[in-house]
Amino acid sequence: MEDSVSGSEEDYCYSTDCEAESSDGIENEDSDAHCAPSKASSCKVITKESLLAAQREDLQRVVDLISLREQHARTLLIHHRWDVEKLIAVYVEKGKAFLFSEAGVAADKFADLDPLEPSSVKCNICMDDVPAQEVTAMECGHCFCDNCWTEHFVVKINEGQSKRIKCMAHKCNAICDEAIVRKLVGIKNPDLAEKFERFLLESYIEDNKMVKWCPSIPHCGNAIRVENDEFCEVECSCGSQFCFSCLSEAHSPCSCLMWELWTKKCRDESETVNWIAVHTKPCPKCHKLVEKNGGCNLVSCICGQAFCWLCGGATGREHSWSQIANHSCGRYKQDDEKKAEYGMRDLYRYMHYHNRYKAHTDSFKQESRLSEIIIGKISNLEAKDSKLRDFSWVTNGLHRLFRSRRSLSYSYPFAFYMFGDDLFKDEMTNEEKEIKKNLFEDQQQQLESNVEKLSKLLEERFDEYSEKRVMHVRMQIINLSAITDNLCKQMYECIENDLLGSLEFTIQSIAPYRSKGIEKAEELMVVSSAQAGGYNNHKTTDHLDGYVLETGRATASGLHARDESCCGSGLGKEVLEAVRLI
Repeated sequence: MEDSVSGSEEDYCYSTDCEAESSDGIENEDSDAHCAPSKASSCKVITKESLLAAQREDLQRVVDLISLREQHARTLLIHHRWDVEKLIAVYVEKGKAFLFSEAGVAADKFADLDPLEPSSVKCNICMDDVPAQEVTAMECGHCFCDNCWTEHFVVKINEGQSKRIKCMAHKCNAICDEAIVRKLVGIKNPDLAEKFERFLLESYIEDNKMVKWCPSIPHCGNAIRVENDEFCEVECSCGSQFCFSCLSEAHSPCSCLMWELWTKKCRDESETVNWIAVHTKPCPKCHKLVEKNGGCNLVSCICGQAFCWLCGGATGREHSWSQIANHSCGRYKQDDEKKAEYGMRDLYRYMHYHNRYKAHTDSFKQESRLSEIIIGKISNLEAKDSKLRDFSWVTNGLHRLFRSRRSLSYSYPFAFYMFGDDLFKDEMTNEEKEIKKNLFEDQQQQLESNVEKLSKLLEERFDEYSEKRVMHVRMQIINLSAITDNLCKQMYECIENDLLGSLEFTIQSIAPYRSKGIEKAEELMVVSSAQAGGYNNHKTTDHLDGYVLETGRATASGLHARDESCCGSGLGKEVLEAVRLI
């Protein structure tokens, strides 16, 4: 099938045999998944209940590797932004001493401090003599009174520095013991101690480049953790699909920078462009935009130049106010001459890409309604006395249509910046740019053609056809699904290897193409205290066992309930799920 992507429909063999379904890889994507063990998702949903378990998972790895207390493991991980692999690499390459000193951990040097012998100690901060029992020593060896420590901790927590509170001693970079911070602050201000706990817990998300909050509005309260590459697109359990790298809507094959520039440009210029396109024409002499305020189609610019409103041509001997000889405004012809200055050409170019991007986006919205229509068609087919019982070819075709349509839509903003002068002006010569542009547009047009064919087939009333004709439509949809999948894959490979991959000075990354759509994150399993074993016996973790993160964000339970209620039957759920898998 992959070798015949560019062929016409007639190049493919159609089979009316029901057993042909099993030989088609695209059609049996879902059925295969039910038969074979499913591969674990590489991204996880971290709920407020499982956040502690996710944090402990990484803490346990460091505790086991270096044999240290959990609070020191957390300090090391916060310093390395919860990148366990980077932490291990530093430990292996530079040793434990360097790892500790860089992160502000003084566990080796002052792990066991002798009890204070004198009855009172002078605090070097407030300069008061304080009873020994009201003085606290950190692991770095510095001792100050509890009041001074508490005030220091309160200030740092309020300033948002609670994740790495350093010792008060001059030029001491040691990080204070979180258990001491918790104890001293909790005595005078329990609410602030809770805030400190929350900051420590949320640092796993806020400081970790592989974990990010779901950007859903209203917020579902979930976070997503990816395992391998941060340049990917994921779906949260609340149904929100987004680009993990920039947290905006899923936008591949557009890079994050391109999408940011495109959305800003659309926000700033789209309404203006629409008005300009409808109401103005550029003067052929000074190139200023002219608005017609009368019914006559022969107009005059403020520079004095008269021109025809219909064709934009300047008036002269053959095309003047008094007579129009050989008038050809109604005849279409290619105009290779310069119509406007550079700014106007750039505007026309933007309008070209924006109109096509908008057209496919609108088509996508219209086609999204097909899910409910498809459910009705399947019900009609099921009611017939037919040999055909498996209708996964319809849902797979619908899924492929959504996935391909969206990729096609975002390919236009990509092309606007890839072949423009905004980002890669010095990366390609004009000749190289033209060759690559033609290569990309050829693939884009092939995909566009087959997406429209697939859309037309799925909109047909095939539930009213004879059984023989339904089998014919079925094979057409199966083949077109495979074709569009391969064309999408080829377009992504062209972008990654021939276009973005050939750049020398600029690095642009896109989320890889996935035939089955955006990866759905699985919920992280919460391990109970009994299952966790000895790890939960650490005194430093006891206070967190019953901790519930209060993020102030709404949970996604309402969304879950609504999604389930929409799907009255297994087939209905499958069809509606196709909309979310794009």
